[in-house]
Amino acid sequence: MRVTVIMPAKNEAEGLRQTLPRLHAQLPEAELIVVDDGSSDGTALVASEAGSRALTSPYSMGNGAAIKRGARAASGEVLVFMDADGQHDPAHIPLLLAKLDEGYDMVVGARDGSGQASAGRSAANAFYNKLASWMTGKPIADLTSGFRAVRADKFREFLHLLPNGFSYPTTITMAFFRSAYPVAYVPIPVAKRIGRSHIRPIRDGLRFLLIIFKIATLYSPLKLFAPTGAAFFLLGLGYYGYTYTTQGRFTNMSALLFSAAVIIFLIGLISEQITSLTYKQERT
Repeated sequence: MRVTVIMPAKNEAEGLRQTLPRLHAQLPEAELIVVDDGSSDGTALVASEAGSRALTSPYSMGNGAAIKRGARAASGEVLVFMDADGQHDPAHIPLLLAKLDEGYDMVVGARDGSGQASAGRSAANAFYNKLASWMTGKPIADLTSGFRAVRADKFREFLHLLPNGFSYPTTITMAFFRSAYPVAYVPIPVAKRIGRSHIRPIRDGLRFLLIIFKIATLYSPLKLFAPTGAAFFLLGLGYYGYTYTTQGRFTNMSALLFSAAVIIFLIGLISEQITSLTYKQERT
């Protein structure tokens, strides 16, 4: 099958100078697409001079937006996504493709400890992996890895769900699990990135907190809302027991907690139905 390698890049000229020659040597027949996300350092020129196809944006639209543009333009039956900062070794691509040949629809390169930029991000990623594994009932080794190989037709089914920001790996992973497309993980080492990271700890830390809720709503909202509703119900029941014992009455606070439990549970049911409709395939 024809392979297309897609690399989103924002001010990654130096990383591309080192990565693209190795890519050409590793996959001489593959289509290489570099999506320049509004760079100011000649990223597109470096990509073109190295023999890759460069897609340019007049301004930065985000990592996810670059991924979507590259996926729409690709001609390959298999899409390989990797970073342009030198962290991902092209020599590991055959490992992903070999696993894909075993019948999987997506294969993700799972980073080892060397691939985490800091202890904080390592702990956050471990928490995301545990949460996503609980939601799906499947072991997820690396929820946020940007190094993956996927069948193009399956990937394009979910383009409308992908955000323009950095959380596209989370979205596409949960979408595949929800749609019963088999996903595999291959452990890989990751090198230190070339150049400066585009992630901002405070801004992106707050944004990644939202990923926790997005993981739940993407896969099975009721798994999030049902326990929350049950917690409110038990809290209301406990408070009612306390007030009945000490005051002999049913208070407004108990009524509020019971009402909140019912409302949260019903919101979960509605969200579950909306999620099911989101993944329903329209057939003509």
